[in-house]
Amino acid sequence: MNQFVYRSGGARVCGVQSARLKILVAVQRNTTISRRIFVAGACAAVSPALAQTQPTSALAFLQSVMQDGARFDPALVNEAARQLARRAYVPPNTTLPDPFNGLNFESYIGIRHRPERLTWVDETRPVLLEPLHRGYLFTTPVALSVIENGEVRRIVYDANRYQFGRLQPPSNPPDIGFSGFRLISTGDQGREIAIFQGASFFRSLAKGQNLGAMARALTLRTADARGEEFPIFRAFWIERPAADGVTVVHAVADSESATAAFRFTIRPNDVTIIDTEATIFARSQIENIGFGAMQATFLFAANRRRNVDDHRPAVHEVNGLQMLNGRAEWIWRPVSNPDQLQISSFMDENPKGFGLIQRERDFAAFHDDDQQFQLRPSLWIEPIGEWGPGNVQLIEIPSDSEVNDNIVAYWRPRQPLAAGSETSYAYRQFWCWAPPERPPLATSVSFRIGRGGAARRRRFLVEFAGGFLLQENSPEARLSLTASPGQILAPRLIFNHLRKTARVSFDLDPGSDNACEIRLLLEGPQGPLSETWLYRWTP
Repeated sequence: MNQFVYRSGGARVCGVQSARLKILVAVQRNTTISRRIFVAGACAAVSPALAQTQPTSALAFLQSVMQDGARFDPALVNEAARQLARRAYVPPNTTLPDPFNGLNFESYIGIRHRPERLTWVDETRPVLLEPLHRGYLFTTPVALSVIENGEVRRIVYDANRYQFGRLQPPSNPPDIGFSGFRLISTGDQGREIAIFQGASFFRSLAKGQNLGAMARALTLRTADARGEEFPIFRAFWIERPAADGVTVVHAVADSESATAAFRFTIRPNDVTIIDTEATIFARSQIENIGFGAMQATFLFAANRRRNVDDHRPAVHEVNGLQMLNGRAEWIWRPVSNPDQLQISSFMDENPKGFGLIQRERDFAAFHDDDQQFQLRPSLWIEPIGEWGPGNVQLIEIPSDSEVNDNIVAYWRPRQPLAAGSETSYAYRQFWCWAPPERPPLATSVSFRIGRGGAARRRRFLVEFAGGFLLQENSPEARLSLTASPGQILAPRLIFNHLRKTARVSFDLDPGSDNACEIRLLLEGPQGPLSETWLYRWTP
């Protein structure tokens, strides 16, 4: 039986606004992670160079650790984050000189990197690196270095790299750093592979897709009454891409409560795979931390059209949270745009996978020629190693704008991180059309809610396809359907043998309650015939 924790209202959550920049990307599935997982709690000796350097800013400190021209040692990335955690957190200086200070969106996207100045453009490399200019929402400075022939080579800001549109840059601009970077494939008409920009966010996608869901490298105090903490990337070290396009990125993130060291192994092909290895260094006790965090937009669909006056039938980048829990149960939880903040916790131990999924792939479901929501990526997470007890947490934030990422999901470990502790974990991301592993079961393909028979009753229609419904001699199915609280009325299981689907119809009578958890499953003589369908109804 699935356990839920429900909270509504009372907490402050920030929806992240993001420009819908077009980007394409690719990846490969059957590969093994280069280093399975960091050793938790390992304490490397402090190098003499680190012990002697005491620069004031975090950026200066990190640049002193990885000096230009020095031999690169991946262990120093961990050590840099460890030493940074022993210093008090200092917010970055986000001031920019004119005319880059206070840019609007139109002015910012007018700043374009010159194609002939991209990193590695003069080499026969399958991947190019584009340092991203600061401005607009992206004012936090980030240090960028590349690793070539085992040596660190810092990328220094040069205004001649860029075209500025209508802006007039200063004649001798200072080194203002960068806001992040983009990886671009030299094949497939120069499609993009991944973007790391803003706080500790990064994005990718599969071949033929548009940008959609966004990943968070480090997630702290999301939906916490004290307010969310947004860690920032301080520095990146990008290794020269391999011949097959595999690119390794090292990074350090920083925040009031913790620092973190990351190693991202990015594998471009038809699906983008990003292996993430992380070590968190806690400055103070952390009770609310997320592993494998992601966010996306859900404004409305047939199951939830809250205060909607829109010609489009649906607007969403994802329409559900899919989970494969530690008991090998496949779960599908449609997401919604609620009236109040909602937090759902799905208790588990050693999860096998979870992700925000876009199952709707038909243009007719959206009728949006510009946004093309049917082309947005699904993001699926597979933990590497055992994550122990905890819960997959789903946060649904009220939103009236399609530029707000109002759906957030992540794994929250049961045990808090103690001050001064080091915690390591690893996982594999699939930026894809559908998760690489699919349940050998019938799955939910459509879902609608409307007025029920009387009073506050609501009519539900849930349609399943695939699995046993494709078999000529399919096993007999029975309906397992419950609501807590509330009452299920007039349940029906209707088979359409021509379309090879099964539709479940029922009314929910919530009585005087304003939140009802619904659980639906098709079962046969040998066990489940469908994934477990979960939903929280609210008025």
